[in-house]
Amino acid sequence: MGRLRVQDVGEGSVKIRLYEGRITQGPLRGTPVIFKVYPGQQVGGVEADMMAANELNAHAFLQSSSKTVSQNLQILLGGFETKTGEQWLAFRNGGKYSAADYAKVTSERMSKDSALGEKKLWNPFEQEETIKRRRYFVIKLLHGALCGLAYMHDRERLHQSLGPSSVVLNTVVEKDAAYLVPRLRDLAFSVDIRYPKLEEGSGTLSEGLWRRASAAGAFTPMEKRAFGIADDIYEAGLLFAYLAFIPFCEVGIMDSLSLQRLLESTFKLDLEAIREYCLADDRLLEAVNFLDLGNGAGWELLQAMLNPDFRNRPIAEAVLNHRFMTGSVLF
Repeated sequence: MGRLRVQDVGEGSVKIRLYEGRITQGPLRGTPVIFKVYPGQQVGGVEADMMAANELNAHAFLQSSSKTVSQNLQILLGGFETKTGEQWLAFRNGGKYSAADYAKVTSERMSKDSALGEKKLWNPFEQEETIKRRRYFVIKLLHGALCGLAYMHDRERLHQSLGPSSVVLNTVVEKDAAYLVPRLRDLAFSVDIRYPKLEEGSGTLSEGLWRRASAAGAFTPMEKRAFGIADDIYEAGLLFAYLAFIPFCEVGIMDSLSLQRLLESTFKLDLEAIREYCLADDRLLEAVNFLDLGNGAGWELLQAMLNPDFRNRPIAEAVLNHRFMTGSVLF
């Protein structure tokens, strides 16, 4: 079993370790697995235990609620607790990359190509093909992530941690886009929005969500449920913005924090104004061109997902059916 890396997940100071291995006995022998290790209470406190239990329960529920589990969710194979109180969750290994890794690799490649400049006999046709492949890859990645989210919402579960690091990929090679399967992971903050649960009151892990719901005027169970779904869609919108910009820009031009600040603080979620701003910067041109596909279909969908009023955001199914997300804008 080889250690992958230490990964910070969630809020507070809960540090989670990831290990890579294979099952050596039983019917699943040979299956590659990822172990997600939550620290025991002495190190991680009560929060770590709650996160581990919530992630375990969320996966168990989602995998037992249907005969066919979505291929766009990471699959839980089991879990156990060690003598020191560590919680080990075993997942089928669906790839060691995340959407954040893909964006980083792609952005670095753009910088490298730009730095080579004249030395790289940059064929305009080849450049065009590269951008076409990138657009297809990004749309397929987003579509897969939204399929996973739609599956969760259909089963009354929110993700609540959706971001570039919580989408795992089996490849970051754009030429292999046909084989790309994005999978959602990191369900430690997942929320059960079935009505009995909403009426019982919230647990500690969902306190922030319900505070935001109250601030937005959502008080009844029905309003809170609608707010929760719309809140996940907003997070998916930020993921969309991230993947529309970072892979199409050179390193250092844009990062997730400055992009979020641009969207929320500088332009108050006015996507038309953001487009005007981006048009004035040649370094952002490929991102603008991507969102401009299909007469601005990308901007239109992004504006809907990031609507300041949660009541006007589309559900995951509607996002999937939008012409930008179906990929019809590519042809």
